[in-house]
Amino acid sequence: MNTLYFGDNLYILRKYIKDESVDLIYLDPPFNSQRAYNVIFQDKTGRAATAQIQAFEDTWYWTQETQVAFDEIMEGTFSLELKEMMKAFKDFMGTTNLMAYLTMMAIRLVELHRVLKPTGSLYLHCDPTASHYLKVLLDQVFGITNFRNEITWQRTSAHSDPNRYGANTDTIFFYTKTSKWKWNQQYKPHDAEYLKRFKHRDADGRVWNDYDLTAKGLSGGGMNTLIRE
Repeated sequence: MNTLYFGDNLYILRKYIKDESVDLIYLDPPFNSQRAYNVIFQDKTGRAATAQIQAFEDTWYWTQETQVAFDEIMEGTFSLELKEMMKAFKDFMGTTNLMAYLTMMAIRLVELHRVLKPTGSLYLHCDPTASHYLKVLLDQVFGITNFRNEITWQRTSAHSDPNRYGANTDTIFFYTKTSKWKWNQQYKPHDAEYLKRFKHRDADGRVWNDYDLTAKGLSGGGMNTLIRE
């Protein structure tokens, strides 16, 4: 494809991206974390798109645009299940910032599902601000059975946050379009120093060693176990 699109991704998806044409989607949407960032680009008209402004402020507000998106979900050709879920969210949250965020995510996730190939995968990067709601939303759009992994990414080293545990991880949800997704397993050869630890080799060529795994320093000792690589 070798094409870079910039602007409101909802508009780009609907205008330019064909059904089932994308192999892999990674999205790192704004987290609704109340942090402010600068708008760094504009659309072809020279205007900064509303979604871009909201994204770089990293805060979503219930605006007229949000209401239009919500009405489109409720009155359009979206699934009944999605409509019921969004109505339940709104009944629970009202027109809050979080509800605005989920509305703008929902309408885009439906488009992302549309453009993904049957063998395709989606990775959604988020933080605890709304991850639990996004997981439910993803289950509805992609199907519970197409959830594959919740990946925990340690983004910083351990640190202290006042009066709570250190917040140093993000979450990446891994979903597929169907049960026949494409997966390219990645392997990396062991280095020579690591292989020196194993003194034996079995008939299949696998190396192993018979370490004493007594857990030193633990009351009652540990267990002796055979390690096979």
